[in-house]
Amino acid sequence: MSMENIAGARKPAKREDEHTVAGEHRMMRRADREVTNPEQIAAIVAACDIVEVAYADAEGLTIVPLNFGFDYEYDEATGKLTLWFHSAPRGRKLDAIRAAAGGRLPVAFTMQTDCEVVAGRTTCNWGETFKSIVGNGTASLVEDLDECRHGLQTLMAQQAHMPNVEFTDAQVRSVTVWKIESDYFTTKVRTKPVPAHMHQR
Repeated sequence: MSMENIAGARKPAKREDEHTVAGEHRMMRRADREVTNPEQIAAIVAACDIVEVAYADAEGLTIVPLNFGFDYEYDEATGKLTLWFHSAPRGRKLDAIRAAAGGRLPVAFTMQTDCEVVAGRTTCNWGETFKSIVGNGTASLVEDLDECRHGLQTLMAQQAHMPNVEFTDAQVRSVTVWKIESDYFTTKVRTKPVPAHMHQR
């Protein structure tokens, strides 16, 4: 599937001149697999069940798979992805957030859906189709009761497909709600190759 940017201009298939520069984000090398359309991005996030969150704390690096809810806001300049979580009152993740400067913990995250192995003619030609999100952001605890309630509602919408669940104040207070606000993320899709005979008319 050919991906085009929001302006409609066709992108190059590959960007071979990208390099890692401190403090900057390199562009995706496979430009033809990059997704920038906000509706497509929202649909991919909605299709994912698990997000893997990586962070560093006093024990070192770790990564954990989590259920989540989300909000995705888009304007002409950028897209803002907020991921919502709930946890028990104590645990390694929450300890790391509380110990971080200002209660704001830098994290990286990834999620994927529609993964399928694709056989090739030789072992080196095998591959996989997928839709994925990769990004980084900041995790923080949520204290405001209404904001916590909203976070729990997004979780129910995402995980149980129940978008209008009401929570009492006591229910909201019984869990710890936290969120990740994205600083930067990219969306990538690799679709299944069309068999050669399908190109023939």
